[in-house]
Amino acid sequence: MPELRARLFAPARDTLWGALAALILSLLISFVAIAASGRDAATGFADLFSGAFGGPGPLGETAIKSAILVLTGLSVAVAFTVGLFNIGAEGQLIWGALAAAVIGQHDVPGAMALSLLGAAVAGGGWGLLAGWLKVRRGVHEVISTILLNWIAIHLVHGWLVAGPLAAAGSGATVSIAGTDPVSASAWLPRLLAGSRLDLGFPLALAIAAAVWFFLTRTVRGFEWRAVGAGRDAAQASGIPSSRRICEGMALSGALAGLAGALLILGTEHKYPGVFRTGYGFDGIAVALVGGGTALGTTAAAVVFGALRAGATRLQLVGIHPSFAELTQGLAVLLVAAPRIFQPLLARLRGRPSAAASAPPVPTVQP
Repeated sequence: MPELRARLFAPARDTLWGALAALILSLLISFVAIAASGRDAATGFADLFSGAFGGPGPLGETAIKSAILVLTGLSVAVAFTVGLFNIGAEGQLIWGALAAAVIGQHDVPGAMALSLLGAAVAGGGWGLLAGWLKVRRGVHEVISTILLNWIAIHLVHGWLVAGPLAAAGSGATVSIAGTDPVSASAWLPRLLAGSRLDLGFPLALAIAAAVWFFLTRTVRGFEWRAVGAGRDAAQASGIPSSRRICEGMALSGALAGLAGALLILGTEHKYPGVFRTGYGFDGIAVALVGGGTALGTTAAAVVFGALRAGATRLQLVGIHPSFAELTQGLAVLLVAAPRIFQPLLARLRGRPSAAASAPPVPTVQP
């Protein structure tokens, strides 16, 4: 029994257990906050669960949101692998969504596959631009991706969708917001009767499995991880670190672009006039809670997708649906402070914590 407990709570699993503890604690804090506001917290949580898993309809909503969060979370996690922090998933998602909306308007054989491919190329190109700025001009990726987000938002929303790509009006005084609708042949097929569950969810899971295999079981994936662990050391060992960084950012952008395509081809069926999803920014939280791994990111995406889907039911008991954002923010805050859970994990392992048993590390060499 002690050996099983030590193996189950081994230090290598601290990230997993820390994320799980952070999520549970954030839910408990949210429960207390709801109760303190005078609302029925128990009924609210029951409605939350029902809104996420209570039948085909809720399951479909959870799957739709989870699929998008899987891809935006992986977009951030892949950038972590090569040592970069991609805050530009929102802009990459927007370009991918626009590409899918434009390509999907053409009723041709393979319209869905072509739309997905176009979305990946558009998002990947936007991500590659940030990688190129990093390796060629030394522009920090946090700065460049934040600015590229706003460039994408204003170019697409402020000009392309409202101007050259706007849907044709039915008359001189009538206009239609957004682009022309995509053809039915480009729609993601529905998989469950009475639900909006579509092909996007299994597609996102398959992509997550492919990303995991690539990063952990291929030579190129090892090189990406080596660059993320130490760019100079990787370069000295013969790995072209600049090229690997650009490749990582291109894949990162492609994943976010595919997330945009799932929105357009699965639910919107055109690029709408107002398209502020926030999924790109939520992907940062998903990747952080998931520990930057494909498996952890996928699990975190499903949890946050369920929170998003179930939060709409909270209004039945007078709780604002932004409750999901509160829980998500608390979870990220707690994950960002992993030392909070170290004493608990050390106790579960049955041995003193490393912080308590190890001698202090000198900050100045003698």
